[in-house]
Amino acid sequence: MKVLTLNIPDGLDVDNQQLAMLVASRLYELGKLSLGQAAEVAGLTKRAFAELLGSYDVPIFNFPASELSGDVANA
Repeated sequence: MKVLTLNIPDGLDVDNQQLAMLVASRLYELGKLSLGQAAEVAGLTKRAFAELLGSYDVPIFNFPASELSGDVANA
């Protein structure tokens, strides 16, 4: 796994865990990471990560509407 070093302003009131969750949730939302990969980046279990996604306004199921309508038609 790659390691990234960020310079964050001293006055910014976020800790390392919050930053890891922000990055992981955004990469998950963009489809760049799976749920398990994003949970690992955030340093959480899959379940804990999935439970926290809502507080970051990220849906746990991230499918395009076109795929959803196709799935409904196949059901």
